[in-house]
Amino acid sequence: MKSKILGLLALGLLARPMAASAVQVSIASYGMNNGHGQASGGTFNYWDRSYNGTGNTTQDDAPLTGGVGDLTDGSAATDFWYNVENGAGTGPYVGWYSPVRPNPLVQFNFTMPWTVDEIRVHVDNSTVGGVYQPIAYFVNGNPWSFTALANGTIGWITLTGAPVTGNSLSLTFVHQSFSNWIFASEVEIFGVRGSSVPEPGTLALLSLGLLGLGFTRRKA
Repeated sequence: MKSKILGLLALGLLARPMAASAVQVSIASYGMNNGHGQASGGTFNYWDRSYNGTGNTTQDDAPLTGGVGDLTDGSAATDFWYNVENGAGTGPYVGWYSPVRPNPLVQFNFTMPWTVDEIRVHVDNSTVGGVYQPIAYFVNGNPWSFTALANGTIGWITLTGAPVTGNSLSLTFVHQSFSNWIFASEVEIFGVRGSSVPEPGTLALLSLGLLGLGFTRRKA
């Protein structure tokens, strides 16, 4: 009877889930080159004016570091760029012009390690004024899969790929051509805290379960 109880205990411990459900990651800061605008031939200025880190938020392509802004303010654009952007650069989109900044990269930083397996990006694919969604996305230099938006729409793109672990990750937007714009208004990152390796407590329970199985087999 004792051996049966230990065997059931071992099986129960082995059946414990090894990972928690993914949740939205809290982004401590992100760094990138500022968006572009009238100085680069745009109708308006598509800067990250709300950015609170280091850098000139009213200068095209200026390096921005150590802060957060439009891309993580929790508010995705609800209309096309030409209805919500302005000359002051306070609109919801950050826009990059491909001749000035080919394939813009944003480095997201976290306060602790995360294992990330999903990223959501809100973009404009109106196709008006040369504004198109990215043709590809790279996470830490590797392409992630997604379903593209229909032309003439705005919306969320969900990126998935091999999980990446660490205190930061890079997201690269790939332009469709050399003469178009990419407009993004929000980025959300999802994962589980820590690395994908089981936590020490989980490893201890797993070891106990394996010992229980071994004891059961010896008594059989």
